[in-house]
Amino acid sequence: MNPNVSSNNNPNWGKEYLWKWKNFSCHWRVLGKQNKKPLILLHGFGASSAHWRNNAQPLAQNGFKVYGLDLIGFGKSEQPGPEKIKKLDNRFWSRQVAAFLHEVVNTENNGKAILIGNSLGGLVAVTTAAFYPELVEAVIAAPLPDPALMNQQSKSLNPRWVLKVKNFLVQAFFKLFPLELLITLIIKTRLINIALQAAYVRSIKKDSDLKRIVIEPTQRKSAAVALRAMCIGMATREELITAPFLLNRINSNTNYPPVLLAWGRQDKFIPLLVGKRLVYKYPWLELIIIENTGHCPHDESPSDFNQYVLDWLRNNSGDHIQQT
Repeated sequence: MNPNVSSNNNPNWGKEYLWKWKNFSCHWRVLGKQNKKPLILLHGFGASSAHWRNNAQPLAQNGFKVYGLDLIGFGKSEQPGPEKIKKLDNRFWSRQVAAFLHEVVNTENNGKAILIGNSLGGLVAVTTAAFYPELVEAVIAAPLPDPALMNQQSKSLNPRWVLKVKNFLVQAFFKLFPLELLITLIIKTRLINIALQAAYVRSIKKDSDLKRIVIEPTQRKSAAVALRAMCIGMATREELITAPFLLNRINSNTNYPPVLLAWGRQDKFIPLLVGKRLVYKYPWLELIIIENTGHCPHDESPSDFNQYVLDWLRNNSGDHIQQT
């Protein structure tokens, strides 16, 4: 394995900063030289930019200026509830990413950015590419999750009043459900270990950094209200921001960015079958499969993941990647 793609397991990678957007405090970090191609790492549900502990340095060493952004509601970014934000969904987070690209990364002067996302971060990356193609050079979703990919029935087939009733019931349920107690139950019992282990093939029993990455944000007082906003937002999304519609929107753009799907063969959360169906339905997508790996290929098999990413970007994203 090329030593320049090997992991170094540093959850505290890069220089850390806070950025204000729409009066929300957003945490981000950066690693790499000033004049290099911008590459943005977007974490999955329950994680943060620290989860890219095994990827940031190898990517920076191979010719990128690597940014990690904590999506609002996660990591060290602000955790607003429904009373402040109404709902958090992939469209909202895509607006956050687009603003970050404009205001912090400065894509106008530094060129389009590459977006790499794990799970929810992959969906946010695809959403950003669909609505802001002028900012995005390439997308890697590892993997791409969306219940709409599993459910073949279109929401548009339902009468409008059915959707309104459903949304009302969803909001009422999550506003009343004691998420505070649920979070406490999960982090103070073995449930957190069971949930994390389900995302990995290898044992995470001794991975204290991984547990800290996930647990620390949940211990903030605002964690439950932010989770409530996410549950409401993702459960009541418009069909136009579900993955099938987003992929069609990307493909309808004449100069659409290339999209790579990266899947762990043993992914228990989003089965590999979903990825295979996607590339069958959308032949312009590419799929790589990483062996002996679960839902977090970037963290579980980082050397393989980093090498796949660099090889693919070398063929799909210009000549800024250092040859190794």
